[in-house]
Amino acid sequence: KRFTDNFAEFIKKYGEHYMTDMYAAGFYPYPSEEAKWGYWSKHALMNRFDPPALPLYTELYDIVKNKEYFVLTTNVDHQFYKAGFDAQRIFATQGDYGKIQCQKACHPKTYDAKDLFRKMDKARRDCLIPSELVPKCPVCGGNMAMNLRCDNYFVEDEAWHEAADRYAGFLEQNKDKKVVLLELGVGFNTPIIIRFPFEKMVRENSSYSLIRLNMDEAVVPESFGERAIGIDGDMAKAITDIRGLVL
Repeated sequence: KRFTDNFAEFIKKYGEHYMTDMYAAGFYPYPSEEAKWGYWSKHALMNRFDPPALPLYTELYDIVKNKEYFVLTTNVDHQFYKAGFDAQRIFATQGDYGKIQCQKACHPKTYDAKDLFRKMDKARRDCLIPSELVPKCPVCGGNMAMNLRCDNYFVEDEAWHEAADRYAGFLEQNKDKKVVLLELGVGFNTPIIIRFPFEKMVRENSSYSLIRLNMDEAVVPESFGERAIGIDGDMAKAITDIRGLVL
């Protein structure tokens, strides 16, 4: 509903067969840079810049704020930051809706696009932005792209590598301590980033336990015994219940 309410002109222009939701719309082969940025500027504003912290994230923060924690996320909407999580304790592996990069990754740098997206959104007509607002790479002069891991050209900039190092440091410091891996909605789209590594950590660390929340794929390995539990259904309700037990 949120998609159809806000992207009606795009659905009408490009067809409801392709424009089924915001995720699918991101993979549409837009015919021009004006069309591509016409969509992505609105997408970024709606999903990264305009929404406040959602209740689920603020409840999560309440659960962990007085504990040693670290967030590993494939989400790119900045919700953890908005909810109050320490930016130094977040590793967003797949990018950020708020940044753009050289489409061919000619140099390892990303650029904040908030102001540009606002200009695009204001100037958009018939799903297209004016040609003068189409961003170009300041180094090679080529096209720019969203800083999202969707091909081999994803830019891992200096901040990305620093976050990766902090995450690795956190795991090293806590490898022999009691650690709960709270896995939230990780399916089999990109399981090698969170789901499989979390299972590996539980196997290799007898003091680790796993709580897996997932609408349809909450199963946990039987070999983990009482050190793992899978909770299916509405994650928001599960987090509320967990918060009630913890606090």
